[in-house]
Amino acid sequence: MRWQGKSRRKYTGGRLHLNRRKMEHEAGRPAADTTIGETRRRKIRTRGSNVKMRLLRCEFANVADPRSGTTKTVKIITVKENPANPFYARRNITTKGAVIETEIGDAVVTSRPGQVGIVNAVLKSS
Repeated sequence: MRWQGKSRRKYTGGRLHLNRRKMEHEAGRPAADTTIGETRRRKIRTRGSNVKMRLLRCEFANVADPRSGTTKTVKIITVKENPANPFYARRNITTKGAVIETEIGDAVVTSRPGQVGIVNAVLKSS
């Protein structure tokens, strides 16, 4: 887990004496690392009893075609590139902004699969 609270150092490099200890709600969670495969989700309870759906694996994406104004559910073939991390494309990890190859063409992911549990994308104009 990664602590996402204040740093122990000032911007000058000096020591910052914190007035309290770490809180549980400030700890981060491991990334979902959504890969391609048979769809698998995990429900995560968040602060305030809200729920996030972690998409661990996905097989299909909702791809919108801006020219015709239609949306189709199509099979994902592979991840072509991922600006978040170049190694994600090699491991077929889908995040927001990733370019995925689908049955109807290349598309850019617009949703956050690790947060909302679904892959939404828009066809890339060529």
